[in-house]
Amino acid sequence: MARGGGSLEDLWPFNEEIVARSIYNSKIPVISAVGHETDFSISDFVADLRAPTPSAAAELAVPDVYELKRKIESFQDRLRMALIKKVEIMKLRYDKCMSSVVFKEPLRKVNDNYLNIDNLLKRLEASIKIKQEKEKNRYIELISKLDALSPLKTLARGYSITEKQGKIIKSKDELNKGDKIDLIFTDGKKGAIIN
Repeated sequence: MARGGGSLEDLWPFNEEIVARSIYNSKIPVISAVGHETDFSISDFVADLRAPTPSAAAELAVPDVYELKRKIESFQDRLRMALIKKVEIMKLRYDKCMSSVVFKEPLRKVNDNYLNIDNLLKRLEASIKIKQEKEKNRYIELISKLDALSPLKTLARGYSITEKQGKIIKSKDELNKGDKIDLIFTDGKKGAIIN
């Protein structure tokens, strides 16, 4: 919407309410270029864009084709570079993944775990053997102590056990003249009478 310079009366129709409402309700974008740079109208404030002159409005409405081409080419270049960069990053990620141990030697982790389990089993077996050896030595020591305290060992060294009516005699005071006793030796039993 444009009109070249003129008097205030010539530009007054662009201050009318009906014109301002029509511009405001327009679905099509409106550039207002009424009068010269110093002239203002209500239409200028309601429009989507104000141009200082009608020729400036024409330049705003129809951009320079070469400038648009240049911008499009610039955007294309930026997009191309962004895609190249993205592909390079994805290639680096791919190369990193493919060079990792998991892809090069997929069974390595499994084998490492097998080795670890084998080492743990060997340590467990060694620990069990040491424990068994300790228990065996302790058992032998206890058997030796028990054997040393055995009455049969005492008898083998030349001692005998005296019994009277099935009861072991521990003191001479428990015996009287004429009592029948049994003497137990390592190789058997003999009867005797106390004199």
